[in-house]
Amino acid sequence: MDIQTQFFTYGEKDSDKLKLHDGSLFGPITLAYETYGQLNEQKSNAILIFHALSGSQHVSGYNPYIESVGEKWTDECKTGWWNEFVGPNKLIDTDKFYVICVNYFGGCYGSTGPSSINPTSNSPYGGEFPKFSFGDIVDSQIPLFNYLGIKQFNSVIGSSLGGMMALNFSSRYPEKVRKIITIACGLRAPILTKTHNLEQIYAIENDTNFNSGNYYKSKKPNKGLTLARMISHKTFVSLKYMKSRMKDKCEQKDEDFSWYKIKTSLESYLLYQGNKFSNRFDANTYIYLIAAWSNFDLKKDHNVNEDYEIFLNCNDHEYLIFSIDSDCCFYPEEQLELNDALIKAGINSKYIKVTSEKGHDSFLLEPELYYNEIKEIIEK
Repeated sequence: MDIQTQFFTYGEKDSDKLKLHDGSLFGPITLAYETYGQLNEQKSNAILIFHALSGSQHVSGYNPYIESVGEKWTDECKTGWWNEFVGPNKLIDTDKFYVICVNYFGGCYGSTGPSSINPTSNSPYGGEFPKFSFGDIVDSQIPLFNYLGIKQFNSVIGSSLGGMMALNFSSRYPEKVRKIITIACGLRAPILTKTHNLEQIYAIENDTNFNSGNYYKSKKPNKGLTLARMISHKTFVSLKYMKSRMKDKCEQKDEDFSWYKIKTSLESYLLYQGNKFSNRFDANTYIYLIAAWSNFDLKKDHNVNEDYEIFLNCNDHEYLIFSIDSDCCFYPEEQLELNDALIKAGINSKYIKVTSEKGHDSFLLEPELYYNEIKEIIEK
């Protein structure tokens, strides 16, 4: 059965607008979201999933089309990005749980973002869209949860960038969740991540079509976005997995290079990944999100001196923290740092390091590595 994205709009009145981290107000806001399963009468079986950097609200099943997204909703997007994890009789069993995932504020898959129409100018926001933080993204979803009548989630789950959202949510709204599961994330953006993110932002901004983010009525900065994705892709998969995905041929389009010619399957693979991504994602959304990622530091968000102080109001929580041994986007040391902070705060936390040859993207590809532990905690 096909899945349909739903939409929730709020903030038409000044009193309902979203207050951003800089104190400014923004609205109206539309959030694109999908739900799976049925919310029980007690509204106690809800599970919230925060998606990763380039993910969407479409977690499971098949969604053939989202009108407001148009050509960006490519074939790659139509099957849920966690289809093997979520559904009837799957790891997160939608015969038992009500699962919700929301496309982020600032996103490009139906939620209000830079490509959305500014009602004041009747043109896309473009570079005039406000800069936002991960906290702003989390705050933007609270009115939706209130509308659905969900006072407390059974569990909140996030991987990669979504894991940082889950930590922000659980530490700032401790009363709204009982169990928190994170995969391959950390308490802050490390130096290497900030370096990679700056390289990507520079690549996009220096595409001649970027035009300070105001490109929606002309050519898109696809070359800049392609290069940005090539920079990041090598941190998302292990070198061994990358090698296994290469084909024994070299392909390039005439417009890719004027002088250089692709000579190896590695180069062809990276170029293919970059071009494929630029066809399905928005450059503004990408740089807004990675800029917010670079600025993420949960200790600063809470204005505390020590990491454990972040979680002093989370006494009733239970955490499950996953590392991936081959991850070079979020190294296992970052999850150990998180686990140590939780234990020092007196929080019930379990740390697991999985063994995988696939690198950071293991959380998308290998449900069997996470099955038993996740099933145990969410079904307690």
